[in-house]
Amino acid sequence: MKHRLYLLRHAKSSWDEPGLADHDRPLAKRGRKAAARLREHLREVGAEPDLVLCSSAARATETLELVRDGLGTGPNVEIESGLYGAGTDALLRRLQSLPEDVGSAMLIGHNPPIEQLAADLCGDGGDADARARMEAKYPTGGLATLSFSGGWGELDWERAGLEAFVVPRELG
Repeated sequence: MKHRLYLLRHAKSSWDEPGLADHDRPLAKRGRKAAARLREHLREVGAEPDLVLCSSAARATETLELVRDGLGTGPNVEIESGLYGAGTDALLRRLQSLPEDVGSAMLIGHNPPIEQLAADLCGDGGDADARARMEAKYPTGGLATLSFSGGWGELDWERAGLEAFVVPRELG
């Protein structure tokens, strides 16, 4: 079975309240605009993940709420505190634990782990231009679309192909 994985770095967060805990930082105005562009892009490309795994951080959940209407007929959503601060190995283990009836999933998280996860999952196949752009910079709101054959439990480093990489500023 072929699976698709969307790796979305949360949109730009606000630093307007210096005393606010990192976990509680909301999106900046620029981040909300970027998430709206991402929502339209997701709708245009027909992204319909069966499941969305989202960090519990405010900026991640706000990103989710702003892109949600672009994700088809309503994916199952799991907000997980363990995704906040998780490293690449923990993120991979979480993805490997997904049930096989999940055909596609979206993970909304943070850098540097989301960027590193995308790079480490990608083998030599896929869109070389998209990979070069992704490896050069994975900004806030960056969205990598990967696919792989086999079960979620078989997902591992260099086993997926990069189908696309977009950033909000490219979406108009």
